[in-house]
Amino acid sequence: MPDEHPSRSRTACDLIGLDRIVGAVREYGEMTARFEHTDAFRGAVFQSVDLSEAVFRDCDLSRVRITGSAIPALRVSGHAGEIDRLMVNDVDVTDFVRDELDRRSPERVALRAARTPDDFRSMWEVQERLWEDAIARAERLPEATRNERVDDEWSFAETLRHLIFATDIWVGRMARGEARPFHRIGLPTGDYPTDAAREIGVDRDAQPSWDEILEVRAGRATMMRDAVAELTQAEFERVVTAEPAPTWGVKTLPVGRCLRVVLNEHCEHRRFALRDLAVLESR
Repeated sequence: MPDEHPSRSRTACDLIGLDRIVGAVREYGEMTARFEHTDAFRGAVFQSVDLSEAVFRDCDLSRVRITGSAIPALRVSGHAGEIDRLMVNDVDVTDFVRDELDRRSPERVALRAARTPDDFRSMWEVQERLWEDAIARAERLPEATRNERVDDEWSFAETLRHLIFATDIWVGRMARGEARPFHRIGLPTGDYPTDAAREIGVDRDAQPSWDEILEVRAGRATMMRDAVAELTQAEFERVVTAEPAPTWGVKTLPVGRCLRVVLNEHCEHRRFALRDLAVLESR
């Protein structure tokens, strides 16, 4: 019979985890180093370890358990679909968090309920208006501040660049079937391989001006506006099969699902952008 309380003794899983940690430390150096693109810590057990001020970004934390640990100021943030269940002291707080976010951003409720081409048209009109207001708010700050990161999250300018990339993928590549719709200044997610980005002509390290970002972003907003304006029920249900971007693998999805990703990206990233704008405005 397996030990029902593995924390009471060192199990094979613990030893494997420790071996991975030792290997990772040897490979990367001190534990304060930056660990990227590794599964060395999968299944590991951390006991009496100081992880204060550690940052987990673009990580798989599925089924992670934290017990008997000091958590004076834990912060967790992510897209709505990335945190599907959150338990604190055996209390499921998932619905509480969702309801509070819905109260702050009522458009989230309407987006979840969107089911038809007309719904999508209405939701994009809402997103365009909300983002116009957010951009106007950002423009009241110096341009250097629009490129400033808060807690190493994307700056406002980088967020707009990411929305360009998301639109290129889900409208240009998937919905329209374009072979290479990617703009040079689009910004992939942090875990997207740099070599793969170069392969499609994307320069992650580009430093475009604010005016260039706005110009490209406006073109992508028009692309999405046209996509939903022309959306029939047949097109909404049409299934496409393609690789959104190199390394992602081939996906088979209805066009409506692809366009929903763009709506979700604009909804969620606006929330993060406004959060950080408030910090920058307070300085």
